[in-house]
Amino acid sequence: MAKQHFFEKIAPLFEKGGKLEKLFPLYEATATFVYSPRFVTARPSHVRDVIDLKRVMILVWMAVFPAMFAGWYFVGAQAAQAQGMADPGLIANLWFGAKLHLPIYIVTFAVGIAWEVLFCIVRKHEVSEGFFVTSILFSLTLPPTIPLWQVAIGISFGVVLGKEVFGGTGRNFVNPALAARAFLYFAYPAQISGDKVWVVGPDGYSGAT
Repeated sequence: MAKQHFFEKIAPLFEKGGKLEKLFPLYEATATFVYSPRFVTARPSHVRDVIDLKRVMILVWMAVFPAMFAGWYFVGAQAAQAQGMADPGLIANLWFGAKLHLPIYIVTFAVGIAWEVLFCIVRKHEVSEGFFVTSILFSLTLPPTIPLWQVAIGISFGVVLGKEVFGGTGRNFVNPALAARAFLYFAYPAQISGDKVWVVGPDGYSGAT
């Protein structure tokens, strides 16, 4: 309750006429991420529930976690196989894959959410939690050896030209994660296609199995 009271206390600063009015999308995204919004549907025939679109998107984001963990494991297992080593075990494989994937995901999320917030501030829209899903799906389609600067360029293309130029969430006609992936495929085919880019070899770089 103390946190909720804090958000309610500082709300006037971000509302229309407040000193931080332009940062309202950031405030709204943070406040509604921590607590469910106070606005509820009052007319039929909608089902009244505490869950909203933001919570649905977060649940979808979390639903991808098993696939992400499986990806970590197989990246580690394939790397060990490429080096002629015995399977180091579940935890070691997960850790190896996580070390390769997490930097990709962090760059994807940081760059993508920066674009999202920028467009929301300019348009005075709420930040959509749909990017949680976009970010994790995009990062999981990339090989573990891809340069991080290409990750940043790819997600920028997907968010800006795949979604925001059409008006943002709900108005785009292509999936931003797939648009970003397609852009990288045609712009940098050597780093994103073929069998060698998916397995980390003995020298720490990609290599054939």
